[in-house]
Amino acid sequence: MSAPGVQSFTQQAWDQVLAKAKRALVYLDAACAESLHWGCGPTRLLEAVGGPACHLREFEPEAVGGGAHQPKAVFVLSCLLKGRAVETLRNIICRSHFQYCVVVTAVNHAVHLTANHVPAAAAAELEGQQPVFEQLEEKLCEWMGNMNYTAKVLHIPLLLAPAAPYLALTPAFASLFPLLPQDVHLLNSARPDKRRLGSLGEVDATALPPELLLQIRCLVSGLSSLCEHLGVREECFAVGPFSRIIAADLANYAPAKNRRKTSTGRASVVFVDRTLDLTVHNSVCLNRSGWTSWRQLGREDHFSASQLPGHTNDVMVNMVELTALQNEEENQNMVAPGCLAQSNALLLPLVARHVLHRPLVVSAHYRGALLSQKLGSWLASVAVVAGASPTSVAALRSSEQVGDYYGEARSRVRVRPCTPGSG
Repeated sequence: MSAPGVQSFTQQAWDQVLAKAKRALVYLDAACAESLHWGCGPTRLLEAVGGPACHLREFEPEAVGGGAHQPKAVFVLSCLLKGRAVETLRNIICRSHFQYCVVVTAVNHAVHLTANHVPAAAAAELEGQQPVFEQLEEKLCEWMGNMNYTAKVLHIPLLLAPAAPYLALTPAFASLFPLLPQDVHLLNSARPDKRRLGSLGEVDATALPPELLLQIRCLVSGLSSLCEHLGVREECFAVGPFSRIIAADLANYAPAKNRRKTSTGRASVVFVDRTLDLTVHNSVCLNRSGWTSWRQLGREDHFSASQLPGHTNDVMVNMVELTALQNEEENQNMVAPGCLAQSNALLLPLVARHVLHRPLVVSAHYRGALLSQKLGSWLASVAVVAGASPTSVAALRSSEQVGDYYGEARSRVRVRPCTPGSG
């Protein structure tokens, strides 16, 4: 997997969204917001929207609708356009004054056909057509109150959140977890008229509930889009019973079969059950210098930081210690929290290097930032360090390598509360 290919896959997807966002009210669900957070940042979306006001809102049933001077809306969703998602769309549109609606879904039309119980043979005959999207477009016009208004539903593969050059996350599938041994009993109770399953090794796709199968198919859809972007014909390998089901679904996925006929490159895709990795005491990760244990990467420190609200893969870093404010409860909301996504350039070296070498990496980064007086970059760097280890700021204070830089920068940073009339 090439880093430029994964980065361009995400950037290309968001470029298509941004092209639709000019002067629009943009609603994002949590997974797409997280992809934007890691992929290109909310600043690019705000620039694409334009206008003096903030037009970004969370996609939820209670979301505020558009006013009389907000005729255009763009909904960016990671889920199937079915059930609660469609109900939320209807509720928002019906209490708004929209005349132009664009709905972007990360799930392609073939999966929507599966979700609507269209047989595989009938779905094959509909190749090139999008009846599910077309029906929803008619509904959108109906909810806007005029069939002559404009509605567009399209698929854009917003699958990945690139956290580092060779590490991409899938926020929409944060809850997708391998089956456990006790789940065999639940599967047997849901199919009393069929052969009983003795272990996880006997579980196949036919034994899974429809909701889980759809979630797997949505993941497979995104992976197939990634392979299409990379121009590769994938060969799948699986470690674990749940991964075997996902790999088999990707191998048998109809759009993927058609894509492989014309793909020139080759790629190996390895699926690993997280239960197999998490239960090994010395779980390891491969970096350029060889096999490195997760304990060495500071896994415990990372998870001791508070989770960034609405996110599954980022943490909230207390930035008050970098200012002249006292680190007390009443001051916690005076300074916006930092996060890991603020400086990917420093995140990867910190993760890949031994814990004893990290202060040297940070010291070099500080030296360049402070000498050029780019305090914004320096603050983002400290956010990454603090995110990887909540005690890092305290450790840096006593570090001989960076002590002088820390004192110099701290003397420059002063934050005070804004009072009425104080500029």
